[in-house]
Amino acid sequence: MKARILIFVLCCLVAFKPKAQNTVKAIPHLQYYGGNAELLVDGAPYLMTGGELGNSSASSAAHMTPIWPKLQKMHLNTVIAPVYWELLEPQEGKFNFTLVDDLIKSARQYHMKLVLLWFGTWKNSMSCYAPGWVKTNENRFPRVANSVGGAEEIITPFSKDALQADIKAFSVLMRHIKQTDNKLRTVLMVQVENEIGMLPDARDHSKLADEAFNRPVPTKLISWLNSHKDKLVPEMQKIWQDGGSKTSGNWESVFGKSPATDELFMAWYFAGYADAVAKAGKAVYPLPMYVNAALNAPGKKPGQYPSAGPLPHLIDVWKAAAPDIDLLSPDFYNPNFKYWNDRYTRPDNALFIPEHRFEDGMDAKAFYAIGHYKALGFSPFYIETDNITAGEPLSQSYNIIHQLSGEISKAKRKGTMDGVLLSKDADTIRLQMGDYMLTVSHDLALGWSPKAKDANWPLTGGIITALANDEFYVAGTGLVISFKPVKDGLRAGILQVDEGIFVNGKWQPGRRLNGDEDHQGRHLRIPLGEYGIQRIKLYNYK
Repeated sequence: MKARILIFVLCCLVAFKPKAQNTVKAIPHLQYYGGNAELLVDGAPYLMTGGELGNSSASSAAHMTPIWPKLQKMHLNTVIAPVYWELLEPQEGKFNFTLVDDLIKSARQYHMKLVLLWFGTWKNSMSCYAPGWVKTNENRFPRVANSVGGAEEIITPFSKDALQADIKAFSVLMRHIKQTDNKLRTVLMVQVENEIGMLPDARDHSKLADEAFNRPVPTKLISWLNSHKDKLVPEMQKIWQDGGSKTSGNWESVFGKSPATDELFMAWYFAGYADAVAKAGKAVYPLPMYVNAALNAPGKKPGQYPSAGPLPHLIDVWKAAAPDIDLLSPDFYNPNFKYWNDRYTRPDNALFIPEHRFEDGMDAKAFYAIGHYKALGFSPFYIETDNITAGEPLSQSYNIIHQLSGEISKAKRKGTMDGVLLSKDADTIRLQMGDYMLTVSHDLALGWSPKAKDANWPLTGGIITALANDEFYVAGTGLVISFKPVKDGLRAGILQVDEGIFVNGKWQPGRRLNGDEDHQGRHLRIPLGEYGIQRIKLYNYK
């Protein structure tokens, strides 16, 4: 009898044994919700405070050795680093992963993550990082032809052999990353090619290109235009409508004869090429993938700038042709920071700034991009340079963003966050948050400092998150904020202002600032040149 009972108990234990927990975490991926998105790493939101290496730095492990500790001191959590086709596959079919492995090993050693840049067929329009066996075989890998028939240092996107060679190399790279990094998840994303663009003409005039140009516009693009009629960017909408919104015909018959049509044509084939590379790589290891854009200068015509890349006026073409590209991202080497960010921030395209000129003001722009545009990350270019005046402020900005990252994630999902960017020309902005109207001004707008008379003021910026309708975190530099109740007939008072820090995601208050620091209850202030986080609670009185 006892034996039967024992057998019954054992059977029950087997029957009700809980399933083994799946210990393999999801690979890094993007998750959209509402109008925002987050990069999830090991299932948790990850906000990139990054820096992109100079083009040649990662080509030598010895050169990188003294750079890593410097990057760590700058509070980077992500390094954006090139992988060079010519060094990965110096001979066709023979691969060398030494540099890739060293990047991954060093990133782990210094507790950072990686975004890898695939310098494949194109880098800044040109094919300068293609292997020698590709560059020297023009018959197999033909070049773009300019308007007078001369060859350019640009492999044509109409070359099937070039595409297949690029796909093969990129797929091998992704397979190696999967095999060596699929558990520790050091590599978060991959950029496909780099600043794709057509120069010095708006389109390729090679025989292959001419044949494609005279064929009907692909039905896939026409279908996109029809299904997105009310959502097309203004430039796309205009060129299609001006041509009569035709749904068949070759490129000139549908869009008219112009450099703009030439650029649309090239954008379709550049995007299709990049998408094919990304799709093949994702079939091996589906990390998020993006393509970056060299922004066009105002007043320049197609061909006078790197044309046909993922620029805002071509974004419909790229979205239609490249569904496997997760993000289209701007590289900043020109002004109008707000304008370009407005155009790249879309419900189907979260903002990621992978490359920005290393210059003064980046600290404020990082606050603004993350606070206002809910950017996935920010990354200056040539991060290893000794630009002290820009590097030290950026380091302090990154330190604060790191501390605040948990609150930023929660506020993004709740829609209770905004950011500001202030200058002498735009020294004040008003925001409604919770039950209050916030007037946010540049610190020099107080007029207390002799620097207020300077012709130019340094950029200042910050992130504001609401904990409740009457309580806020304010983080940044060079800000003055006053508060007014939305409800008429009331005045706002400051119940308390505490400066503090986050330690392991938990708020640790420091000084109580209810004296000179808040001008006896008149405003919250983080002075110019200082970086900090303050928590303010308000009350109302009549």
